[in-house]
Amino acid sequence: MLADVLQKETGYSTQQPRVLIVEDEFLIAMDIEDSIMQAEEEANVIGIANRLDQAVALGSRADIAFVDVNLADGQTGPEIGRRLSEDHGVVVIFMTANPEVVVNLGIGAGVIAKPVPQDAVEQCLSYALAKRAGTHAVTPIGMMAFD
Repeated sequence: MLADVLQKETGYSTQQPRVLIVEDEFLIAMDIEDSIMQAEEEANVIGIANRLDQAVALGSRADIAFVDVNLADGQTGPEIGRRLSEDHGVVVIFMTANPEVVVNLGIGAGVIAKPVPQDAVEQCLSYALAKRAGTHAVTPIGMMAFD
């Protein structure tokens, strides 16, 4: 479990999309970060949060967020997704073992079932970048899009 927000303050370009990972299981968060860093799309991971307060604190710096539903402080993922989306225009991709929890909430770009393989993270990143740019986005296999 993460003790605090992990922030990547140095070395990120403002030209590349900024990704926030909201996940309370450290190894899963590291796998997602690794998948993003290996993706063809260039993006910077600006931080990893494991609770609502941490995610909200980093929200203004993010363009895209991968958000788990059940976190260290409970089932706060949907509230995080709502705040990031409404307050900062962040494209939110939910990750959960129970996708039906977020399907009818009207927030986020979509949901993908956990465990999320590396290629699915990369496809979701491409999808989120296209959504953010307002261009056609092909829904990744295994992801349920909300639009």
